[in-house]
Parts: sequence; structure tokens; C-alpha cells
Amino acid sequence: MSFKYQTTEWNNKKVILGEGSLNPREPINILIGFHGAGSTPENMLIHGNKLSLDNTFMLLPEGPIDAKEGRWSWWLDGPKQKESVSGFLKFSSSMIATAQDHLNSRFEKLETRVCLWGFSQGGAAALTYTLLGKHPLHKVASVCGFLPEFSEDQTLSELSVPILGIFGTNDDVVPSFLAKHALEEMKNNGHNPTIRETPQGHELNAENLKELCDFFDS
Repeated sequence: MSFKYQTTEWNNKKVILGEGSLNPREPINILIGFHGAGSTPENMLIHGNKLSLDNTFMLLPEGPIDAKEGRWSWWLDGPKQKESVSGFLKFSSSMIATAQDHLNSRFEKLETRVCLWGFSQGGAAALTYTLLGKHPLHKVASVCGFLPEFSEDQTLSELSVPILGIFGTNDDVVPSFLAKHALEEMKNNGHNPTIRETPQGHELNAENLKELCDFFDS
């Protein structure tokens, strides 16, 4: 499926929107891709453009935290991380609602299904929203993701979500034990992760992208 892309601004943040042929008589997947820390949606587009997905509206937002030099992150590290993660959850809920409004303004009686994916801190973002976010999710994928610190008074989601979690034993940025622990925590909280441990490093490779396509299109 060939996608056409445009860059616009939602909620005072840059977003890249991509879509192919959308059939409103079938559920449309809203696929939100979270870039890594200190990165950009353009970097995520390089990988997202290689996903061949049916009836999908792709959204690649810019993170809310300024990492300087035109790069962005999803939350702060350090002592303010818990507070910053709370801000990320609100930011992401707003993006999801805006995407749904955008499609509902174009199509009547539309059914949408929200899916998330991400790499590195973006994978962590996808897992964190699955655990704590307020919008129901259809499917979620994390490549080299983990879980940040978050406030203990955050309300956990009660809906079980299928998750594809991919991580590498040779990852020198996100150690495999952290990625595996995050996915086990998702399972402990009622979600349904498929855990894929590979020999890869800290990367998003062609094999990962094929697995993502198979996962989201199944």
C-alpha cells in the first residue's frame, strides 16, 4: 500500500500524516508512531514508509519535550520524569482525539481502531500509554522499548491489548533485561505480549518491519 504524506500542525506540534486508500466501510486503523529520544518524526517516517498496511491512517507526531537542536523527546529523564510522563499521557490522548476528529470530519459513521508503535524511547512511549492511557487501543508494538518511572497514583488501564515486543541481546542502549522486564510487566498487568528476543543491536531493521506489518495487518 503506497502512502502519501503531508506535514501539518496539531495542538501546536508538528505531525506527519500518511494515508493510502481508505475504505470507510471497514474499520480504519489510526497508527501512531513514536520516534526515539532526541529525534524527529522525519526519522520515524524513514521506517514508517516501509510499512505496507491496509486501511491505515498513519500519524507521526513530534515529541513534546525540546531536546535542543530541532530534536524532541517524550519525557524528561531524571527527577522530573514521573511528572513528565504524566504530561506525555495527556499529550498523546490529545493527539489520538484529534486524529479521530480529523477522520470523523471526513467520513460518516466511521469506526476507528487506535494502534501504537515506537522505537527505543518511542517503544517505551507506546508501552507506557498502553499501561496508563485513557483511550482504548487495538494493537501495540515496541522495538527496543522499556518502561520509565511513573507516578504510583496513575490509574492502570483495565483493557487487555495485544502487544508485539521486539528487543535485541546485543542492544548497548536499552539492555535486553530492561526490555524483557517491561514486556513482562505488561503481561503482569493483563496485557497480551508476544515477546521476540533477537540477536540485533539497538536498531529497527527490515525483519522487524516485516513482523510489524504482519502484526498490524493480521
